[in-house]
Amino acid sequence: MHIHELDTPALVVDLDVMERNLSRMADYTKKHSLRLRPHTKTHKSPLLGARQLAHGAAGLTVAKVSEAEVMLAAGVEDLLIAFPIFGAEKMRRLVEVAKKTRVTVAVDSVEVARPIAEAATAAGVTIGVLAEVDAGLHRVGVQPELFAGLLQELALLKGIELRGMAFYPGHIKNQDATLLAALSSLIQGLVDEAAAAGFALPIVSGGTTPTMWHSHEVAGMNEIRPGTYIFNDRNVVISGACTMEDCAATIIATVVSTSVPGQFVIDGGSKTFSSDRAAMDGFGLFLDAPEALFEKMNEEHGYVKHAGHKRKVGERVRVLPNHICVAVNLHEKVYGVRGDQVVETWTVDGRGKLQ
Repeated sequence: MHIHELDTPALVVDLDVMERNLSRMADYTKKHSLRLRPHTKTHKSPLLGARQLAHGAAGLTVAKVSEAEVMLAAGVEDLLIAFPIFGAEKMRRLVEVAKKTRVTVAVDSVEVARPIAEAATAAGVTIGVLAEVDAGLHRVGVQPELFAGLLQELALLKGIELRGMAFYPGHIKNQDATLLAALSSLIQGLVDEAAAAGFALPIVSGGTTPTMWHSHEVAGMNEIRPGTYIFNDRNVVISGACTMEDCAATIIATVVSTSVPGQFVIDGGSKTFSSDRAAMDGFGLFLDAPEALFEKMNEEHGYVKHAGHKRKVGERVRVLPNHICVAVNLHEKVYGVRGDQVVETWTVDGRGKLQ
């Protein structure tokens, strides 16, 4: 099928670019002796999770138990749930996943860890934990000065196995050398503090896509969990971690109205694109008309201002999303292309997995 035969809006992935991204990350982590456990929040597909494993990933990362259930189909032997899991139903499902593969959960309090330990003990399984520390984003994670205390509390719980430390430096967006140096000092200091208290940390897991190529500069870290790198997006381009040529995923839309002067409307709105704007102008970049401003969205309508760039009803446009992870979650199918030909299609099996 030719790419222009697709019904729109359609999420398409350039497979050559995606495979280049996977290979580049595999080469980087091997060169620097870093363990790669990519976050699947970007693609939400066990098919692509399996490709990451084939490219050398040691395991996969998810945020929810329901996502872990989906990723079992990738044949993964090591799953990290990088989110505080809490609630009786989640515990029931978590232990079922733990019966099928090695599972580790990032925790930042004994209140989160204790129910996991109790559920694991009752089910006769062992579940690993990573003690999560706040590295500067101030989202989750115990404060650094309380990290050793958390390790001591976790060590007292039966049914869980302390496997290391987790952190997420999401506050570092633009390769900031000062922030990276501060992060390195913090993580190495915590590793040393843990060792002095008698705690080995086999896994020290962190990293983001914006900081991915500087991961080897963070002392003490031996595992990284980038997610967006498989596709990349406008956010990553702006962060300086990739170029436009590294962006694999775009959305094809159709111009459906030119009735308002100076504007055209496409058949994709908030049900198609991420609402993430951050410091960017508009909700996406038009690849063939970067001066066009994607200024507004309703559920089905995308409003685009243009300065003399005429469009006709029926024309197709290609848009690079600001935040591809959210956009993927809005689509049922993804179309893999090589050149102008659609060569494969996959469903977004992890779409809408909130629990």
